[in-house]
Amino acid sequence: MTLPSDQYGALAFSMRGISKSFGSVCANEQIDFMVRQGEIHALLGENGSGKSTLMNVLSGVYRPDCGSLEVFGKQRFFHSPGDAIRCGIGMVYQHFKLAESLTATDNIMAGLSRTQIADAIRSVRQAADSDGHEDKTAAPIRSSGYRKNWKSDLVRRFASRFHVEFDPDKPASQLSVSEKQSVEIIKVLIRGAKILVLDEPTAVLTPQETKRLFGVLRNMRDRGCSVVFISHKLGEIMELCDRVTVLRKGRSVDTLVVSEVDTYDLVERMVGHKVELEIARPDPNPEHEECLRVDSLSYLDEKGVRKLSGVSFSTFYGEILGVAGLAGGGQKELCEVIAGIIRPDGGAIAVDGESITGLSPRSISAKGVSMCFIPEDRLGMGLVASMGMVENVLLKEYAFQKGIFIHSDAARSKSEQIVEELDILTPSISHPVRLLSGGNIQKVILGREIHLKPKLMIAAYAVRGLDIQSSYTIYRLLNEQKARNVSVLYIGEDLDVLMALCDRILVLCQGENMGIVDARNTTKIELGQMMSGTKLEVLRSGVDYVSNR
Repeated sequence: MTLPSDQYGALAFSMRGISKSFGSVCANEQIDFMVRQGEIHALLGENGSGKSTLMNVLSGVYRPDCGSLEVFGKQRFFHSPGDAIRCGIGMVYQHFKLAESLTATDNIMAGLSRTQIADAIRSVRQAADSDGHEDKTAAPIRSSGYRKNWKSDLVRRFASRFHVEFDPDKPASQLSVSEKQSVEIIKVLIRGAKILVLDEPTAVLTPQETKRLFGVLRNMRDRGCSVVFISHKLGEIMELCDRVTVLRKGRSVDTLVVSEVDTYDLVERMVGHKVELEIARPDPNPEHEECLRVDSLSYLDEKGVRKLSGVSFSTFYGEILGVAGLAGGGQKELCEVIAGIIRPDGGAIAVDGESITGLSPRSISAKGVSMCFIPEDRLGMGLVASMGMVENVLLKEYAFQKGIFIHSDAARSKSEQIVEELDILTPSISHPVRLLSGGNIQKVILGREIHLKPKLMIAAYAVRGLDIQSSYTIYRLLNEQKARNVSVLYIGEDLDVLMALCDRILVLCQGENMGIVDARNTTKIELGQMMSGTKLEVLRSGVDYVSNR
């Protein structure tokens, strides 16, 4: 293993010989992981490589079976996350943990001790003094003369030290995804964190928001903080990080200086062999035969909040139409309305010219419309977690079997075929799907839907949380469906993938269609502007563009 370079500062923390098992499964085996002060250090590995377990050991969630942990030169034994926080370690999870009804300030200040508040005030004043400006952000906590909104002032000025901006008085429910992430970061930093762990932090950010986050992280690094950056996006690691530690099958493989390697080197170390990183994009069917038509689709949720507003577009056979947008932009509702899971409040949906508006999934199938839906929530909506593959295949088909008896032979044969074709790792086709890895769960549901021989395939976040090898398998399968003249509607988060895989990209913002672009002739900046609410015709005033045919 490559030793840390001398060009960086002293160690912020070192984990040596860390092992952690859960029953017979060894998640971490003799892992060494060391991060220097004032560096951004990537932690890279496939799903199941042990990244999450290792970070849970660092943050005090798990106790290691063996190994040692030193933080800022002192031996530490964490019994709880509180112990880790008190030692200056903070973790920002992919799924934010904010009270939606509280303001950003209340979320940040909740649970702070008087000592932590005093330290935050002192750090703000010291920063102001170093700039030669008097700071009256907050009087001493015990004073009766401080301003009523001193907490908001403190949060705003503390955040400004790291060039982080958000409205501290705005309820969390009204914050953008990027602002919520900023609140989570400040919530950790104000508690004294000098080591920040970020788990897939850019998964739901626009390119502009990602650029802003990178600026914040670089500013933290320049102030001597250490950042552990967990991501599957190799391009981001190459752009942002100083060093990278690669895990494979629960063991640490290597620690490398990012500027001295390329993405192919990282992938080969991560999976143990060379992997082709190019996403193929076969030409679409030139006949542009319409499959799905959506006209003026609208939907209000149970709280009366408008999720879709007058959305119109078409998909064609033998093409992949991508859908981009920020989290909560209406992508989930669009999929579920088309699939018949929820009923629209207005508009029309047709497949091959036949209306399916408001029909149930079973009624849609009974009308001879072959459509498959790969939902965002795999185990909640896509599969029954406690059942095996055979039972999950049967659930999709039993309603259309004749007679009163359920015939499982065909489902068993189909399950065996899916396992072989997609190289699914499972003890047996009767093994509960909840016990499979994320990539194998994804392959199960995709294989089941493909074997229905659909006309239209709707895939929502088909590679979310998957490692590189599993993701490229999914891309290949979607391209195979396209080659079979299936119409594919692909909802994705990674703009690089959307631009490489899809033929056209529809952008949603707060339930509205901002426009449809040719994936070959667009940029991440343009997509990001549309995701933020700028319509395509405004961006391309006077320029021809792909219409919402």
